Amino acid sequence: MRVLIAVALLAATPLAAQQIPTLPGQPVAARIAAGTYAVDSGHTQVGFTVNHFGFSQFTGQAGGTTGTLAIDPKHPNLAKLDVTIPASGIVTTVKALDAHLATPDFFDAAQFPTIRFVSTGVAVTGSRAKITGNLTLHGVTKPVVLDARFVGAGDNPMSKKLNFGFAASTTIKRTDFGMAKYVPVVSDEVAIQINAAFTAQ
Repeated sequence: MRVLIAVALLAATPLAAQQIPTLPGQPVAARIAAGTYAVDSGHTQVGFTVNHFGFSQFTGQAGGTTGTLAIDPKHPNLAKLDVTIPASGIVTTVKALDAHLATPDFFDAAQFPTIRFVSTGVAVTGSRAKITGNLTLHGVTKPVVLDARFVGAGDNPMSKKLNFGFAASTTIKRTDFGMAKYVPVVSDEVAIQINAAFTAQ
């Protein structure tokens, strides 16, 4: 009964008067101190989407990303990003396909065990940025531009360290990187979505 009364009282309280918890991370770039930060591998995801036979959009994901971001909020255009993804860490919801993706038909993870992106320039406009860099995939290096958006920054209550993150996207053609298997019935264009988290070292 007491629980029901408490719920009823809360529902009757105007929303403005209710205590809404403030998230530790907020979209305030000034919270980031100048320095070099490590990729938070446990909270960084790289997803990809291809068109499958014109029937559906099919997605996969890569984990285990490592690397660094050197950044100074007062001079964001000078930021330097260097990240590496293990090719063997690419997964879908189909285990047989996961194994196939690691073969020479696709990523050839045995011969090319890593995927790497190294920035060459950053153009910042407000909370958004275009990050130009070189993507090395399947033994081929090509220029790529990431459209990035600042998500938020703040002290992580668990690690007690400064954390911040970005969301980014780009589109590549896999044939540019020597990965032509099943084109065009599995699309040449690959949409990439990135949720990147960084932490003080």
